[in-house]
Amino acid sequence: MTDLTSVISNELNADTLPMAFAQLQLSDPLARAVLEMGYETMTPIQAQAIPVVLQGRDVMGAAQTGTGKTAAFALPLLQRMLKHENTSTSPARHPVRALVLLPTRELADQVAEQVKLYGKYTDLRCAVVFGGMDMKPQTLELKKGVEVLVATPGRLLDHIEAKNCVLNQVEYVVLDEADRMLDIGFLPDLQRILSYLPKQRTTLLFSATFSSEIKRLANSYLQDPITIEVARSNAAASTVEQHFYSVEGDDKRHALHQILRQRALKQAFVFVNSKLGCARLARSLEREGLKTTALHGDKSQDERLKALDAFKSGEVDLLVCTDVAARGLDIKDVPAVFNFDVPFNAEDYIHRIGRTGRAGQAGLAVSFAARSDARLVSDIEKLLRSKIELEPIEFEEDLPDIRRQGHINDGRRMYQVEESSGRRDDFAGRYTRAPRNDYRRAAVAVQDPFFDKPYEPAAPTDAAPAWEAATARPGVRTISSNIKSKRKVAALFSAA
Repeated sequence: MTDLTSVISNELNADTLPMAFAQLQLSDPLARAVLEMGYETMTPIQAQAIPVVLQGRDVMGAAQTGTGKTAAFALPLLQRMLKHENTSTSPARHPVRALVLLPTRELADQVAEQVKLYGKYTDLRCAVVFGGMDMKPQTLELKKGVEVLVATPGRLLDHIEAKNCVLNQVEYVVLDEADRMLDIGFLPDLQRILSYLPKQRTTLLFSATFSSEIKRLANSYLQDPITIEVARSNAAASTVEQHFYSVEGDDKRHALHQILRQRALKQAFVFVNSKLGCARLARSLEREGLKTTALHGDKSQDERLKALDAFKSGEVDLLVCTDVAARGLDIKDVPAVFNFDVPFNAEDYIHRIGRTGRAGQAGLAVSFAARSDARLVSDIEKLLRSKIELEPIEFEEDLPDIRRQGHINDGRRMYQVEESSGRRDDFAGRYTRAPRNDYRRAAVAVQDPFFDKPYEPAAPTDAAPAWEAATARPGVRTISSNIKSKRKVAALFSAA
């Protein structure tokens, strides 16, 4: 970071910061859209970032997830681009002037929808491109011309190489969730994309965390940036109630059912560490009567969007997902987040629990920690700078014994051993696990009659072999039948 960097902290006098959107003096189309969306008071990141972006300054913005970073950069950019607004049908009159880069497809789609809502009463065009889908519809939209392009780095490079979009008139660049883009290896792609852009531009970098890598990236591509931090880096939202329960792997599903029932939770995120574990857990919870869908990187983009839409509409209760859903997804009124697995990276814990308690609402974050997770819990303690107390959990007697259904990963079958009594909670009594030897295929033993014969003493060592003894005649010298006798031939010369 350069020495000229200005730092704006949340200790600044609140009287100098416009806390209401009406104080921003936005253009009528933008103000009308903001009013329809119900925005009245700005969040801290919006109150500090929007005036600075309106001045055309580069910004590094750090804030907790769910604090409104999208509006913090989208509204001022749209305000500044209104001078380019036109109704022409010519693609040349609608070049890309603002580029927004994001790490995941879901986040890109969400940000594009927000930008379209903010600019619905303007003639500015917005498009989104991301992988996992056919390029042809995206190409057709780009060929028509767009002012705001929201993209993931990989698919954007595909379109650049195919000459579907030109970025030589870009005036504003936004790197949203920049730390996540670096974590998943997008730095080379970012460097290639930024090389196609004009050097004279406004660059905005927004992230939930500031690491040393992020600061090096800012030094390379931002010019005299203003750093805005509205909360301590890596801090959890104060609206989220956090609990850590000491639960071993076999009891995690049982604990999940009990907490859902005790808290009367209707919807929740359930985070796991692996794609395979995500799919298996979703199937298990579905069999146990919970409306569940899975979201992970191995699903196609169409399946991922359908899973999100089903969760947003309330068709499913639990969204079992990997960290692909931990960043930036804004789903309103999600009351709880469960960490079925403690995350490997402590910073991912902040992002996971940021899916609840958004926009000032109260939220619940529950983590299940086994004895083997002690190091991971310790890393989260260091990040939060507070001691984590592992709470015991007592299981209720009237809950079904989910452990009788077997481990998620064992793949063993269950067999019905007795008739049902007709009660819904009789699952554990009707089904039990058969011993392994009962259902394994028995090995077929190969019987050799030689080994069934009684013991026979060995023949004396000086006795003739059996095959010779059988053919021998008394008083006659014999040779083995296996040895051929010499053929007699006439002598050519007589012996001298």
